[in-house]
Amino acid sequence: MSHWTLRRAAPVALCAAAVLGVSSAAAQQPAGPAWTRGAVCYEIFVRSFADSDGDGIGDLVGLTRRLDYISGLGASCVWLMPIAESPSYHGYDVSDYYRVEPAYGTNDDFRAFVTEAHRRGIKVLVDMVLNHSSNRLPAFRAALRDTNSPYRAWYRFAPRPLGNGPWGGTSAWRHSPVRDEYYYGAFSSAMPDLDYHTPAVREEAKRIATFWLREMGVDGFRLDAVPFLLEDGDCNTGCPGTHAFLHEYAEHVRSINADAYTIGEATWGPLTELMPYYPDQLTSYFTFELSDSLMAAVRDGRASGLLGGWLRLQDTLPAYRYSAFLSNHDQRRAMTTLGGDVARAKVAATLLLTLPGLPFVYYGEEIGMTGDKPDERIRTPMQWRPGAGLGFTTAVSWERAQADSQTTTVAAQDTVQGSLLNLYRRLIHLRRENDALGAGRLVPLQAASPQVAAYVRRAGDHAVLVVANLGGTAVTNAVLNSRDSALAAGRYTPRNLLGGADGAPLQVGRDGRLHGYVPVRGPMGPREVLVLDLARR
Repeated sequence: MSHWTLRRAAPVALCAAAVLGVSSAAAQQPAGPAWTRGAVCYEIFVRSFADSDGDGIGDLVGLTRRLDYISGLGASCVWLMPIAESPSYHGYDVSDYYRVEPAYGTNDDFRAFVTEAHRRGIKVLVDMVLNHSSNRLPAFRAALRDTNSPYRAWYRFAPRPLGNGPWGGTSAWRHSPVRDEYYYGAFSSAMPDLDYHTPAVREEAKRIATFWLREMGVDGFRLDAVPFLLEDGDCNTGCPGTHAFLHEYAEHVRSINADAYTIGEATWGPLTELMPYYPDQLTSYFTFELSDSLMAAVRDGRASGLLGGWLRLQDTLPAYRYSAFLSNHDQRRAMTTLGGDVARAKVAATLLLTLPGLPFVYYGEEIGMTGDKPDERIRTPMQWRPGAGLGFTTAVSWERAQADSQTTTVAAQDTVQGSLLNLYRRLIHLRRENDALGAGRLVPLQAASPQVAAYVRRAGDHAVLVVANLGGTAVTNAVLNSRDSALAAGRYTPRNLLGGADGAPLQVGRDGRLHGYVPVRGPMGPREVLVLDLARR
């Protein structure tokens, strides 16, 4: 350990006026790192991705060997769930922030992985757990044993519980195993919260960031559970001190690497709860409201409420500063939520990958892997091919596979033109290559049928029309209109970017609006989606 000094963070305004002021600030912000334009990121649980040494646990050498698969998918970046040393299978309780989890390999293995990822044009983000440490971190052990230890100030100790934690009426104060006192741990007794009022803690967090950026070569971080970083009196979620520290932390990260990308897990709630984390804290945040609205629309077969969140955000923030997804490592997998319906999964994927933002895809989602709580069952081994080890391992896996693991595999879908996997590949590559999909403005359209979602993505004179029948029945006339100007005047020849029949010719008048346009001749099939490139004559 080293000694640290504190530089006080600049105050962050949290009043309503400041939140509303994000919009005007956004208009003047740069486009962001070049790699984020049209990008899609891929979330990986290293333990479950590829085992190279036959111990049943995925590792960094195995992951490196699978980089061509990730590159072929079209991902511009990967987010690795925690890879630092930890006593748990999930890694969200770090016992050494400067060492890779030994089950995954060595620091040199990680550097080799980063080198190979970069060689393929793939950026690397790692999970950074700052809210709490493991109770096995040497600093916490010293603080428990010795009340005079300088590390006592790294954590919150009290002779009795001081109020409740962030989970309603539940106390987050844990009884010490050493003496009759308590320490604060919002998530569990094995995860004592670090106290960011202490200068040394703040500086150590920055020192760790510097290490991973400079010594390990990462391109940024996903920050776990950021609302709980710093408690202020009775406030224990999203407190002013948390916002001030995020501002300070992000400023430090950018001083090491101006293009470093930071994305936070700030709230599972609505966008109104997310906005106080802008404009000048982390680069981006996950938008759970957008993800929930997308999955609800596909699950229920109704378009209402789908686009509202995206439309609000695009007038507030650059697209690289918010991220939607279908599911992640804490949630029931998307395919399970959609009842195992591949057609629904294809609709969900198409919407996610044709709407604005910087979307994330959870490993295995691209082949329709299933899984439900508890957490271990939504983090099961990647299903590469049928057989005893699924192509994941030659041994007994750390966690048993899903019931459909012999049929839902990469191998089964790899060469099948209409597979879910190849739809993901096509859409991710299209997003990178097609400027309208990668960076275009979202323009909503009105459909006569409540089960049809329709919108235009427009970048200059280039436009793509997306029409999705979310329902389980055919739509006879998918009539589309626009309230406002959607396209430049002219005659358009719609070309189907996903194969199949092209769309019907489209004539747009001087007002730029669509009036009674029917994109397909005949019925639009159940859960059929059109992605039409609009070429103007």
